[in-house]
Amino acid sequence: QVQFVESGGGWVQPGGSLRLSCAASGFSFSSYAMSWFRQTPGKEREMVAAITIFGSSTNYADAVKGRFAMSRDNAKNTVYLQMNSLKPEDTAVYYCNAGYGTNSFKTWGQGIQVTVSS
Repeated sequence: QVQFVESGGGWVQPGGSLRLSCAASGFSFSSYAMSWFRQTPGKEREMVAAITIFGSSTNYADAVKGRFAMSRDNAKNTVYLQMNSLKPEDTAVYYCNAGYGTNSFKTWGQGIQVTVSS
């Protein structure tokens, strides 16, 4: 079955960096674009970043442009999100899913908490 396992989150001070990973399984990973999403309590999940099948093109939400970078390793069925210059408003639970800016699968992983505070 489709599965996403996010990791790498935690607490960081404003201005700091974190690198998230998402290991995917249960589908043909190299045939799908992939995206990162985030959600805060009381708000809908929003797209943060997306990457095409071979990683040649990426797209980012305006709020993270210039600070976040998404990449993928098709040999490892894994996507990454390098987050730099983190701000308190980046605090959220982060998820990945297949698809370019949308979720191809209804299944979601448990997500990974990112907390940015001093």
